Amino acid sequence: MLHLGESIQEFLLREGMSRRDFMKFCTIMAGALALPKNAVSDIARALESPQRLPIVWLELQDCAGCSEAFLRSTSPTAAELVLDVLSVDYHETIMAASGFQAEKSKDDAIAAGGYILVVEGSISLADDGGYCTIAGKSSKAILEDAAANAVAIIAVGNCATFGGIPAANPNPTQAAGVWDIIKNKPIINLPGCPVNPVNLTATVVHYLTFNQLPDMDSFNRPLFGFGRRIHDNCERRGHFDAGEFVKEWGDEGHRAGWCLYQMGCKGPITFHNCPSVRYNEGTSWPIAAGHPCIGCSEPGFWNWEVYKPISLNTFTPPTTFPTVETPDREISPAGIAISGTAVGAIVGAAGAFAYTALTNRSNIQPEVATEEPEEPAEH
Repeated sequence: MLHLGESIQEFLLREGMSRRDFMKFCTIMAGALALPKNAVSDIARALESPQRLPIVWLELQDCAGCSEAFLRSTSPTAAELVLDVLSVDYHETIMAASGFQAEKSKDDAIAAGGYILVVEGSISLADDGGYCTIAGKSSKAILEDAAANAVAIIAVGNCATFGGIPAANPNPTQAAGVWDIIKNKPIINLPGCPVNPVNLTATVVHYLTFNQLPDMDSFNRPLFGFGRRIHDNCERRGHFDAGEFVKEWGDEGHRAGWCLYQMGCKGPITFHNCPSVRYNEGTSWPIAAGHPCIGCSEPGFWNWEVYKPISLNTFTPPTTFPTVETPDREISPAGIAISGTAVGAIVGAAGAFAYTALTNRSNIQPEVATEEPEEPAEH
């Protein structure tokens, strides 16, 4: 345990972590936060000061998957970060107290104020919140009470951010995300199903270092973790560019690690840093395991058709292309112009498809028209 007045660095050194390991962790956090190299010293100074960040962690309409993911986090482990570095004043899954004692711990922490509120799970609004109650209070009332004295709120997982599974059609409980209800507090959304513990750790470190939440996008997601599409950094991107796609599960392309776009992969419309940080100590992530991205960091992803195959045009060289054999006559300038026109049409169509797939995040049309391109006019 962290002793009174002891810094995080001093605790880690006492537990056997060397100064080199400590600075390595600070470097990893700077990289995860997409900060410049000189930010490593700022992070180190912040973690060297004797402080403990109070945390109140709520679980509402959820499966506890985000808590489970965080308890298995590394660099540092959850035992070091959550139980020793942070002051977790309430977390119903990991705390020893239960019943009235647990509720008293939460009430005391809320009354003291100055804490980060972490929310896992969606909030039920139907029938006066009767679908999710704890100690006789609705999830909405619990959230509003806990948010009152919080300095900032971190919503973890797709349920707390955008409603998740409970909000999927037909949404019988009228499940909502934290930011749909709380409007007067700084809120950062860390979606995913579950949240990646690296992103949660990095967010906490950023707050400890700069006393504020990191820069966010229009969905209140931190840019360091959700600033780029999965498609941009995907290890199978080269196969997409080469037109090498898996056509059915277990085919030759699937075994060779080709692009999963035609199998319904949502990588081109999903913003997340999965390819970079991965899961389970950086071991793997869904696409590396041969499964398409399902877009779990996006709003409403549970209503998407996950495995719907997508048809793409397979462009074949038109008859106006020159042959690969040595011609027995000279190719005329007109013939070159015809070939150039055909190539331009195909490249233009491919470019239009790529631009649509990579820039239209909300209204993307994954299917491409299958009409044959018009034959160039004769000269």
